Amino acid sequence: MSEFNGLGMGLGNLSRVSKAKTRSISAENFTGEKGKGAMATEGTGAGPARELGKGWKVSPSIMLQPGNTVTLAEIEGPGVIQSMWMTCFPAHWRNTIIRMYWDGEETPSVEVPYGDFFCNGWCERININSLPISVNPAGGMNSYWEMPFRKSAKITIENRDHVEYPLYYQINYALTEIPEDMAYFHAQWRRSNPVQYKDVHTLVDGIKGIGHYVGTYLAWQVNSNGWWGEGEIKFYMDGDKEYPTIVSTGTEDYFGGAWNFEHPQGEYGTFSTPFLGLPQVIKPDGLYRSQQRFGMYRWHIMDPIRFEEELKVTIQALGWRSEGRYLPLQDDIASTTFWYQLEPHVEFPKLPSKDELEVI
Repeated sequence: MSEFNGLGMGLGNLSRVSKAKTRSISAENFTGEKGKGAMATEGTGAGPARELGKGWKVSPSIMLQPGNTVTLAEIEGPGVIQSMWMTCFPAHWRNTIIRMYWDGEETPSVEVPYGDFFCNGWCERININSLPISVNPAGGMNSYWEMPFRKSAKITIENRDHVEYPLYYQINYALTEIPEDMAYFHAQWRRSNPVQYKDVHTLVDGIKGIGHYVGTYLAWQVNSNGWWGEGEIKFYMDGDKEYPTIVSTGTEDYFGGAWNFEHPQGEYGTFSTPFLGLPQVIKPDGLYRSQQRFGMYRWHIMDPIRFEEELKVTIQALGWRSEGRYLPLQDDIASTTFWYQLEPHVEFPKLPSKDELEVI
């Protein structure tokens, strides 16, 4: 048996030892270097620690300045990011942009608003109990997506807001050899506000190369009365043109529910499971909240959608109208897609402006 490299951790190999070196980056150790943690003499905790001194939580967080981009992690490989924890105030979640770069690439492989990356796209705290993403009280954001790299990894975060605010974070990784067949983690955000009449929302398009699609998160606002989830999600791959290879039978079906996600009491039944969920339903309040909003995720961990050349993913916004006819809807849909592929990747569309990102 070949030497274990510490990748793909799980119950099946939890007891196996390896020569992978565990490291961690945070505001208490900005570089992740061995023996360099808890050495800060200044930071956001310097005041409370003034009678205790070095080693007593002097630098637990950083302040994100308005309009600035900060490099959270810069790691020399080969290695793999195995988990991340972050927290900041909900009001800033859509205006805080996470980007990730692998092996010195110039354009990011990950470019997603902070809240959407952690399945909290509506800037309101909701707990998530899934395998790769876990969000816990009160706004503790955790990612367990495996993110390998061969030469280097760089993670940045941008504050597009007009005020400063603190960010607490910890990025845990291992330095180890990466097999040739391991692909790179990618995530992209898109929004249709609203979806044009008789059109579809495109979750992702222009993916070129070999890889597999592993997840979908949608922040969906319904702009009409009635049931909104009849639309099909479609995966066009490897030369598909007019018709896709993979198509769902409806929105709630794709996210693992059925019959309008309806609870026996006549309300939406929220759920959060390892691979799929509808954890968030935001109801109108009769005053300022006018539309219903939903947050839902579907992870293709046990059933990745593999492509060899290219991939495009779309979803219909579809409800019902009179006489038992379908009604194309004009909803506000923001999507985050997750996939692995071998580099190079096609440059993402330019992220929209602050006003176009805003939750309104």
